[in-house]
Amino acid sequence: MGLFDGKKGLILGVANDRSIAWAIAEMIMAEGGQCGFTHLPDRVGDEKKKNRRRVEKCIEKSEHPENAKFLVPVNVQDDEQIAGLMETAKSEFGQIDFLLHSVAFADRGDLQRDTIETSREGFKMAMEISAYSLIAVCNAARPLLAENAAVACMSYYGGEKCVPGYNVMGICKAALEASTRYLAYDLGPRGIRVNAISAGPLKTLAGSAAGVGEMLKMYEHMAPLSRNITHSEVGKTGLFMLSDLSSGITGEILHIDGGYNIMGSPGRLIDAMGT
Repeated sequence: MGLFDGKKGLILGVANDRSIAWAIAEMIMAEGGQCGFTHLPDRVGDEKKKNRRRVEKCIEKSEHPENAKFLVPVNVQDDEQIAGLMETAKSEFGQIDFLLHSVAFADRGDLQRDTIETSREGFKMAMEISAYSLIAVCNAARPLLAENAAVACMSYYGGEKCVPGYNVMGICKAALEASTRYLAYDLGPRGIRVNAISAGPLKTLAGSAAGVGEMLKMYEHMAPLSRNITHSEVGKTGLFMLSDLSSGITGEILHIDGGYNIMGSPGRLIDAMGT
């Protein structure tokens, strides 16, 4: 008997096998959950369909490929494509019990310059994709969400405190976390929960753009556990937050970062710098 037996849901944001969304999806499928996946639309003329193929490879190599029920391209800036995703989900599942939003993007140029120099167009794009898309997707999914369904999104500590280098994305994550709380209120009367998972740095496609290498070194010294987290640990956390085990939790930002967020000083990093 799996934790997700009989449950069906959507996974938005798998880019490759190092994606946090994939780590969570693997756990869900292993527990019997049926998943519908999205991928970034491929560029016109890309005969190899690289974005789609990356996600297909993840599914093919998984231990439970039979629980991956569909894979469709979705640009979260396009309401028609979001509506199309929900039509596919309705046709395949009828209703959905869980929804994972793991979508974020900012222009690399804006990430590499000081926040004060963020371009107007870059800010609007980053905010639309990284924060507003959660609202848009939840709104479109409302008719399909089962009573007591669960929604989770992915955040980072840079949305709470200033993390140099994270820059405009930190502002987007702050908006995403605020959206989580307001959506939790709006959907609460139906028993639908909305939470955010604030994960420490991991080697992912998105992480590479945010300078995750330096963050990994710092977390190893500063976090109370004196190490970095793993994809598996985030996968298990996502599994918990989207399951009935977390039925009394909503509007929360759950940190999984080895305790880094509790620190008020550099801790053991001072010792490391002295050696």
